[in-house]
Amino acid sequence: MSKVALITGASSGIGKKTAKLLVLQGYTVYGAARRAEKMQELKQSGIKLLAMDVTDEASMVKGINEILQAEGRIDVLLNNAGYGSYGALEDVPLSEARYQFEVNIFGMARLTQLVLPQMRRQRSGRIINISSIGGKLGEPHGVWYHATKYAVEGLSDSLRMELREFGIDVVIIEPGAIITEWAGIAREHMLKTSGNTAYQELTRKHAKMFENADKMGSKPIVVAKTIVKAIIASRPKTRYATGGGQNLYSL
Repeated sequence: MSKVALITGASSGIGKKTAKLLVLQGYTVYGAARRAEKMQELKQSGIKLLAMDVTDEASMVKGINEILQAEGRIDVLLNNAGYGSYGALEDVPLSEARYQFEVNIFGMARLTQLVLPQMRRQRSGRIINISSIGGKLGEPHGVWYHATKYAVEGLSDSLRMELREFGIDVVIIEPGAIITEWAGIAREHMLKTSGNTAYQELTRKHAKMFENADKMGSKPIVVAKTIVKAIIASRPKTRYATGGGQNLYSL
């Protein structure tokens, strides 16, 4: 019987590349994203598509039920959906801060809650949580993003202890600088939020740093290969640092 994997944030970057690689390993792969139309090319690789918003309870419940009805099991959950919203703490509305936690933490946690009953029945499963080198260090203008990634680290390490007796592994992936649309979105939002405030001088310097980081970044396939390694390993490590500049921050 083919093992079944669910990948969130599968419409681009790391999620899309991982889905394509995992199919080649013989997995039945479900790709999930808010906009299913952005994943249409994945169908050509045999990947099944789900319209799922990790901030929407009904869509998550519907997606998990659809997988279980069709496959009867879930072996891997890759919590990849997330984003970085940058700006000085003084400038960022708390509504935006809360939304970043909804996407990066609470959505991840709720989806994990939904798959755990089946994984416990199976006495097996693997939960892969995408953190970042930003879960090990801070930087200006990234207070809320880094707060969510520190939370991913703590949540994952604690969850691992809870699930050990059920044969369920919890693995953290810590990408460094990766060439995706993430940096461009973060840079644009940072300039919009703090580029004309009391923090404008440092903000503009930071934006330039983001541009330089893009040049030293790794392609998403580098992270995807690491994720697949963690998925197929018989005894995975608790965390994997990968991608551009990650050796600078491996603690």
